[in-house]
Amino acid sequence: MKNIIKGGLLAGIVSLASCADFEALEYQVEKPLSVEIQEELNSYPDLLSYLDGLSTPGFKIGASLPLSDYTNRGVRYRLVNRNFNEFTPSSGTDHRSIVQNNGSFNFVQLNSFLEIAQENDLNVVTAPLISHRNQNASFLNSLLSPLVVNSPAFVNELDIASLSAGNLEGWTSSAGVTYAEREGMGLGSPPAIKLTTGSGVSSPDDLRFTSPSIPIIPGRTYEIVAYIKSDIDGQGRFTFEGLNNNEPTLVWTPGGTPSETFSTGISWKEIRFRVSDFEGDSFKFSLELGYIPNNEYYLDINNLYVYDIAGDPVVNNLVSNGDFESGIAWGGWGNNSVRGVAEEGSGVGNSGRAFFVTNPSLTGGFWEVQTLYQLAEPVKNGETYRLSFWVRGDAEGAIRPELQSPNFSSNGFGQVFVTTDWRFVSLTTTVTADDRNRLIFSYGEFAGTVFIDDVVLASESMTGGQTTIVDKTPSEKTSIISSQLERWVSGYVSETKDIIKIRDVINEPIHESDFSSIRTGVGLTPGEGEFYWQDYIGKEYGPMAFKLAREYGNADDLLFISESGMESNLAKAQALLDYIDFIEEHGGMVDGISVRLQLNFNSNFNNVTDLFELLASSGKKIRISSLDIRINESSPSMVALVNQGELYKQVVASYLSKVPTNQRYGITVANPVDGTDSARNGLWANNLNRKHAYAGFADGLGGN
Repeated sequence: MKNIIKGGLLAGIVSLASCADFEALEYQVEKPLSVEIQEELNSYPDLLSYLDGLSTPGFKIGASLPLSDYTNRGVRYRLVNRNFNEFTPSSGTDHRSIVQNNGSFNFVQLNSFLEIAQENDLNVVTAPLISHRNQNASFLNSLLSPLVVNSPAFVNELDIASLSAGNLEGWTSSAGVTYAEREGMGLGSPPAIKLTTGSGVSSPDDLRFTSPSIPIIPGRTYEIVAYIKSDIDGQGRFTFEGLNNNEPTLVWTPGGTPSETFSTGISWKEIRFRVSDFEGDSFKFSLELGYIPNNEYYLDINNLYVYDIAGDPVVNNLVSNGDFESGIAWGGWGNNSVRGVAEEGSGVGNSGRAFFVTNPSLTGGFWEVQTLYQLAEPVKNGETYRLSFWVRGDAEGAIRPELQSPNFSSNGFGQVFVTTDWRFVSLTTTVTADDRNRLIFSYGEFAGTVFIDDVVLASESMTGGQTTIVDKTPSEKTSIISSQLERWVSGYVSETKDIIKIRDVINEPIHESDFSSIRTGVGLTPGEGEFYWQDYIGKEYGPMAFKLAREYGNADDLLFISESGMESNLAKAQALLDYIDFIEEHGGMVDGISVRLQLNFNSNFNNVTDLFELLASSGKKIRISSLDIRINESSPSMVALVNQGELYKQVVASYLSKVPTNQRYGITVANPVDGTDSARNGLWANNLNRKHAYAGFADGLGGN
């Protein structure tokens, strides 16, 4: 042991001898063992110094930490820059972080981080492009939710009686227009008009369907609503008879921009526009679809509408602002609950706003948490009223709506079960008192947050205003999610390719137990942020993602496929190699394999060695993308700390031994700094003192 002078005691002796000559005595004590050990650990050089001793040019020593740990430019920022030449943010770069609830991309935080990393010549690997975790599942699922069509609550000025009866009387058409049973939108398989383009179409009016004369009030504005789909991508327009401009450029969809034509696809699409420049007291419209040859279009009959936007409504919704777009919430009380209007994009279909109530816990009675909407006047005694709305929750439970009097007597609509998906509810009750003047919702049987949207309360005696719910077909869902995958990969890669040159494209594709299959969410209750792209696209999602990443990235980018849990079952590793073969047989090119290793003292180290040998046999680059060796003790012993260091050393040495030089990419430490949990998996303690794990990792790199 080395000896040191105890400085405080020495200072006291010097003070006492200020007026006499003497020979100072040295008091010597042994250093504490913990100090000796820490000094030895601190004597190791920074990790980057070990690169010179490796025979692998460009070898990466990586760290994974929250993005903010780096962008804050604090102690951990300096730790990363001194010890690592690659960084993988554990947050802030995934689909859920970038894709907003309206589907737009927000790259502000990511681009700011990339600029800082570039300043420090730090290589960056972001989150896998496609994973089942950390996705904006709410947005993706909203695209798959049913199309909700609320017909206008006004008189339809267009006579569709003949169409509904199965004939085209009063309508004129070109060849290729027929009545099609069971091809319309919604439940009950309603009818549609089928419009087929031949192989020789060359002009829009080669396929035309013209309405009867429609009476109007001069000076008024009329809205035309139609729902159209096609077997393949198509194109169309509406032209007119009786307008000052019979071939106008129109805004075909709400929020769109003016154009000469609209597009169609395999899903029902709403076409909604307004006209007002009438020459007289009537007009006709023609739907023209002669743009794309060999296509089949369908026009829904029941929701084909022309109405005066200033006309008298045929349905009088007794709930003003039932869509909550004004931002005005209902009042309420009970159990410390809170309520309000949620942000834009929170409404049904991921559009607009919704009313929410958060009840912290179940209560003794359903009535102990309530909201109230005060009606302008009491509803009519003896009348039947229909209440419809959309509802979802962040958990499952039940709510109860009712029409109530000031004395708290009521007519209930019954119990409404709430799920985590939007659900359309339509209920009736008959009023039995003269003073039912408020609409009450009760939430005592639901713990969590309930969202409610598009509330309509109207007398059953009123007509019109029907709601059509159109479920997406499996083929539509495949098309929608495939389109989103292409949009996401192309947009993300294009935005970041100037800085990012290596990517994990697919994460954890192999099924957890049936290694012959790809991972699936079927039969599972998805967690927050979970979405399984492959459940809609199939096994082909892998080739598709790799081809897109290659197309929109740089020619020399390294594209990896990532998997975990292979160290505990080599059959899973073989399944991954088989899936790589499938990807490459279908046009993708995989450059490397990212291996995620989560180990503890009970792990079989021989399996790790065998895993490296098996994966190296593929000829691909091999990258340990997440090395995580856990102690799993809140207060680990010295023996545990030493053993952890030895295991880090063995894994690094095995990687360098079993993976040929030209196939080594590098090693990323999953959590280089201990957290506050019991994993204690870092190379540094949470006070940033080096651990034996640091020495073991360094010795593994140095071949010691």
